[in-house]
Amino acid sequence: MMRLFAAALFVFAPAAISMAAVPAPRVRAQSFDQLATPLPLPYDETADALRAVDRARARAKAAHKLLLIDLGGNWCLDCRILAGTMDLPEVGAFLRRHYELVSVDVGRFDKNLAVPARYGITQRLEGVPALLVVDPRADRLINAGHVSALADARSMSPQALADWLAQWPH
Repeated sequence: MMRLFAAALFVFAPAAISMAAVPAPRVRAQSFDQLATPLPLPYDETADALRAVDRARARAKAAHKLLLIDLGGNWCLDCRILAGTMDLPEVGAFLRRHYELVSVDVGRFDKNLAVPARYGITQRLEGVPALLVVDPRADRLINAGHVSALADARSMSPQALADWLAQWPH
C-alpha cells in the first residue's frame, strides 16, 4: 500500500510542480537589519481607501496582474518591516511584475474596514499587516484563510516574506 502511494506521488509530482507558483526573487538581505532606515511609513492615513482600491483593481485588471491590498498602520513594526522588504530592488521588481499594490491604513483596527469586508472579512483582523490577494477580474479574494500570515513579519526573514508573496501568482 505504501509503495503504491509513493508511486502515485512520483507520477503526479511533475504536474504539481508545473502548477506551482512563480519562483520567488532571491533576496540579498539576510536580515531586517540590512533594510534601509528609517523603515517606510507606507500607509496614507488620509486616503480614500475604497477609491484607491478601485483604482488599483482597474490597473491590475488592465495589466493582467493580481491585486495586492496591504492592510496595516504606520504604528506597526511588522507592517513597516514588510514595506521595507517590498522596497528592496529584487522584491520591488517582482511585485511590479506580478501585482498591483495598494496600501490601506486600518488605523488601530477601526478604520477603512469596508475594504476587507468587501472580500468577506467581517471579523476583526487577526493582525497586521494583513494582505489580501485578489483576482481583479472576478474581484475575488484568493488567499482566504491566509490574510494575516505575515502579521508577525519580524519573526521571519526577508527571503521568507518574498517566498510568501511568490506563492500566489501563477
